Amino acid sequence: MSDFANKVVYQVYPKSFKDSNNDGIGDLKGIIENLPYLAKLGIDYLWLNPIFPSPQRDNGYDISDYRAIDPIFGTMNDFKELVSKAAEHNISIMMDMVFNHTSITHQWFQKALAGDKKYQAYYILRPKKADGSAPNNWQSKFGGSAWASFGDTDLDYLHLYDISQADLNWRNPEVVSEVNHVLKFWLDKGVKAFRFDVINVIGKDQQLLDDPTGGDGKTMYTDKPIVHDYLQNMYRDVFAKENNIMTVGELSSTSVENAVEYTAPDRHELSMAFTFHHLKVDYQNGDKWTKIPYDFQKLRQVLHQWGKGLSDGNGWPAWFWNNHDQPRAINRFVSNPKYYRLGAEMLAAVVHLNRGTPYIYMGEEIGMINPDFKSIDSYVDVESHNAYKELLKKGTSASEAFQIVKSKSRDNSRIPMQWNSEKYAGFSRHKPWLANGNYKDINVAKDLSDPNGLFSFYQQLILLRKQEKVIAKGDYQPFFPDIPEIIAFKRQFQEDSLLVINHFGEEKITLSLPLESLGGKIILSNYSNKRIARQLTLKPYETLAIKY
Repeated sequence: MSDFANKVVYQVYPKSFKDSNNDGIGDLKGIIENLPYLAKLGIDYLWLNPIFPSPQRDNGYDISDYRAIDPIFGTMNDFKELVSKAAEHNISIMMDMVFNHTSITHQWFQKALAGDKKYQAYYILRPKKADGSAPNNWQSKFGGSAWASFGDTDLDYLHLYDISQADLNWRNPEVVSEVNHVLKFWLDKGVKAFRFDVINVIGKDQQLLDDPTGGDGKTMYTDKPIVHDYLQNMYRDVFAKENNIMTVGELSSTSVENAVEYTAPDRHELSMAFTFHHLKVDYQNGDKWTKIPYDFQKLRQVLHQWGKGLSDGNGWPAWFWNNHDQPRAINRFVSNPKYYRLGAEMLAAVVHLNRGTPYIYMGEEIGMINPDFKSIDSYVDVESHNAYKELLKKGTSASEAFQIVKSKSRDNSRIPMQWNSEKYAGFSRHKPWLANGNYKDINVAKDLSDPNGLFSFYQQLILLRKQEKVIAKGDYQPFFPDIPEIIAFKRQFQEDSLLVINHFGEEKITLSLPLESLGGKIILSNYSNKRIARQLTLKPYETLAIKY
């Protein structure tokens, strides 16, 4: 794991990063053009959301061919050029692999529909109940039943996500063999890292029972022990034969204990794991499609619980605030636009000075925020439209339903990258596939022209991780656990200590520093002329790191 401890990953949503051929859709050549920008930032890995052929019902997470490039993004030669030119900048490519399900347009599913028994065994097919209802009461994460009719048979196929995404049957050795061959195909193309989508839900039981609680069924298929077997076998059969391949698993609704098991180095499963509990602190009663202020106490509790739990258990987290499925963190955790810039720096420090591998989502390094869309028609995301319809069905008013979707839609993060203040934000000369955000105020050109821009703060954080072993390898100990609006932690490695203090509030607050830190050195602050004092007063959204 230490091989990855000082690395930083940058996530690109290819559809929205840069359009080189002016068709309104980002592409591989657009990424290639901007590799110098990413190299200037200092990142080590470039994670691409799925670029495989897809009907795009779920923005590429409905894959119809695992071994090709979707023509909307370019060609296989473009991909090879990306790998080669990224390597010239010491950047490795991370591919996003979706192995829980395929698109129903995938040839495997189409052959299954045509009656081929071999391919029917690739999917999870079950007979309907005697009354004609679904095989069990599980609900799709996108709304409605998780089952749909399998052609004109009396069977249903399982789709935990969109109806166009049929779940694969990992209990079939032939499916596992196919997955391994796909991984080897991309390794041969020079890929050095893989992100596994919702990997902890692949372990369905042979017998798929009703959820006895009457819930959505997720406890019936999440973190099943057999998933550990699948991942260990994958490591043995694929990654053990390669050098320094990094893997990260997206773990849906998991626990600290399971995350440790997935990522402890001696278990040979995953290099690291994403979890989402810290991004559910603005869910009312666990429901994403609600609009409430985030719960600070819960956020602090989650960050400390996971930070200490993975540190004590020798697991390895992948830390992030933003990705392609989340609204922008600035909007969630900084209520006053006056403090967006300071808040962005403070949030960045929480991730980059933490124990674990930091992930940056495109545009985060210049402070991109949610777009101010005025109509549900501006959103493209299937989940957002489904949620809007469900909210209306429940009796929510159209205006309230829209405000909820506006605050939580995945399209908040999927708007085109804001390169400059020209029309369409310098992303394209063609109207983009998804409307632009506020690119006149926030864009790369403007931030880079400011020597104290947010981009330079991110550069500083990335460099610190490479220079300071206490950041890359230190443990995690919660600090100041009861002071209002403070999330602080201590890192320790050999003789070095690092105290990181983050102020999530707008009112000044004074705290007493530990005596042993008073002779230390401030290695990061988002306010100028900061000095160490026994009684330290923190300003709004201040972050401070003291090494001693």
